[in-house]
Amino acid sequence: MSDRGIGSWTERRARMSPDRVAVVYGDREWTYAHLHRRAVAVARGLAGLGVRRGDRVGYLGPNHPAFLETLFAAGRLGAVFVPLNWRLAVPELAFMLADSGAGVLVVAPEQAEAAARLRDLAGVRTVEVGPEYERMLAGGAAQGAAEPGDKVGPDDTCMILYTSGTTGRPKGALLTHGNVTWNCLNLLIDVDLAADEVTLVVAPMFHVAALNQTVLPTLLKGGRVVLVPHFDPDRALELVARHRVTYLFGVPTMFLAMARAAGWPGADLGSVRSALCGGAPVPAAVIAAWQDRGVSFLQGYGLTEASPGVLLLRRDDSVRRAGSAGTPVFFAEVRLIRPDGAPAGAGEPGEILVRGPTVMSGYWGLPNATAEALSPDGWLRTGDVGVADEDGYVTIRDRIGDLIISGGENIYPAEVEDALYRHPAVAECAVIGVPDEHWGEVGRAIVVRRPGAEVEPAELLAFLASRLGRFKLPKSVVFADSLPRTVAGKLIRGELRARYT
Repeated sequence: MSDRGIGSWTERRARMSPDRVAVVYGDREWTYAHLHRRAVAVARGLAGLGVRRGDRVGYLGPNHPAFLETLFAAGRLGAVFVPLNWRLAVPELAFMLADSGAGVLVVAPEQAEAAARLRDLAGVRTVEVGPEYERMLAGGAAQGAAEPGDKVGPDDTCMILYTSGTTGRPKGALLTHGNVTWNCLNLLIDVDLAADEVTLVVAPMFHVAALNQTVLPTLLKGGRVVLVPHFDPDRALELVARHRVTYLFGVPTMFLAMARAAGWPGADLGSVRSALCGGAPVPAAVIAAWQDRGVSFLQGYGLTEASPGVLLLRRDDSVRRAGSAGTPVFFAEVRLIRPDGAPAGAGEPGEILVRGPTVMSGYWGLPNATAEALSPDGWLRTGDVGVADEDGYVTIRDRIGDLIISGGENIYPAEVEDALYRHPAVAECAVIGVPDEHWGEVGRAIVVRRPGAEVEPAELLAFLASRLGRFKLPKSVVFADSLPRTVAGKLIRGELRARYT
């Protein structure tokens, strides 16, 4: 068997544990042997459509086994997998398809209308999941050994993951087969995933954390993944109990929604060994809600360009170090630097830099952006601010661009937001900087009230005054019905600034 990068994983797992369940979707189950047969058939079907080594294959749709089959099939061919955010507008998707040069796009039936427009805008050939996709599989299965024999090495590109594009043009991060594999190894070591792991996948797999922090490490270890196409907090809690879920990942808004769901008080969480939260700073209220239920609530920090794991707060530290993103994952070096490039001391904010085998090889077609992000000796500039304590545990502050400088003082929105979340009337909140003639810039809080709650700006400001230094207090509070977020749960602060500045 020639090495096909992560495309060989189904073959290796089918050899080791063919009858073990790999994937659960609705009422259907895929064993590892079944998953492997279908991945091979998809690879042959894609080859029949002209896909060759280095070609890009897109996928557009919510969580579904076909996503994984296409990923592993592309890996077997040495092709590059391009998962797309199905919540984007058609022009945004067309840009990514054209930018990556994808020739084939596998699409879910829900995206049929978008697919028709993308065929014209991006010149891509589409295969719809359903009868058309199954015909491609059947044709591929009948072709026999039609796959190329070229080896796929660790330095070959495995996938292009586009950054959210909340500021400027989306960039395609190039993750190699080695990047993905080393990231999985970090998870197996740091979270200590087991062969009997049952992982609930409610976050979208086109997001790097859902795919690389939960799905692929679980499959590498031989566990099972329960795929859910759309997140619903009560449904997620019900699935945890039904499938005896041991591991789940979500962004803070997901964990907050589950903790406030109608089914939360009676939810059976006894099977959960680890809940991993990331994607944005985690409010203390979220941490407390899950820890009060006896769940080992892990926090981490990462970014697409690092595949994504950079820092992790491990199980043994999850209570006493709550609020910290932890220390570097096993196979990573992390350092914090001041604006002048000097190392940041303990308690001093600094930009987070990371180096290691999970760091991307660069941005697709953007050599200048790659040079700005990656130093010649392999350090990735994250653009995020953290503070390390004397023991090396890092707390994430904010994006450098989100920093508010008021009268020469640095204000980190995440710190103010964390304090706001402690007020019982606050469902969601965000803090942005707005111009001020005297201070240059001051904070403004945008707050979504919990249903039925009544609270006035003055009350919230008084609440903050007892918890934060005076210079950190927002000078105004406005109320909103909702906050703009990416599908990964990150605040779109540019939109907030445009709307509320």
